[in-house]
Amino acid sequence: MTPRIGSGTVKTRKDTQYKVDCGFENKPSRVASGEGNAHMRIPMTDHAPGLPVYGPPIDLAAAKKVASAAETEALRNGWAMVICIVDSTGHVVLLERLDQAQYGSLELARAKAETALNFKRPTKVFEDGISEGGLNVRFLSAHNVCALEGGILLYRDGKIIGAIGISGAKSTEDAQVAEAAARVLT
Repeated sequence: MTPRIGSGTVKTRKDTQYKVDCGFENKPSRVASGEGNAHMRIPMTDHAPGLPVYGPPIDLAAAKKVASAAETEALRNGWAMVICIVDSTGHVVLLERLDQAQYGSLELARAKAETALNFKRPTKVFEDGISEGGLNVRFLSAHNVCALEGGILLYRDGKIIGAIGISGAKSTEDAQVAEAAARVLT
């Protein structure tokens, strides 16, 4: 086990206690356990109130089912898209580029899926926030945030099992395909 550096608790405004963990040790993925990244402040509860919890990762069979539904919706509308599915630990399970989908959409689809997963919310939240302006423009300074609609969470039994990111058309069309795909899990 490697040494732990800078661990402990701190108090912030409103006397909320946060666990601060800046060290490393040999343990399961903290993303999988819902704890987040080592450099982030984590509420000392199991999860933040009102946010869903991470569950077991989506398996390949379920990811293929979701991707098939996305492909069907995209082709039905004549959209050349990229489909990316990440599991609840943030790893890519499936990445598919439909014929003639733009190459730039490969990275965007993955970024949308990762943003939805890492922040436990659809990427539309960030897009809407930035378009509102004001203090929401701060989202632009956040590292690894894709503020384009088209990334949504995938659930099973009320827990996050992964996320899907779609790119290749207008953001609203990307979201339409992602939502159609996610419905196959319900």
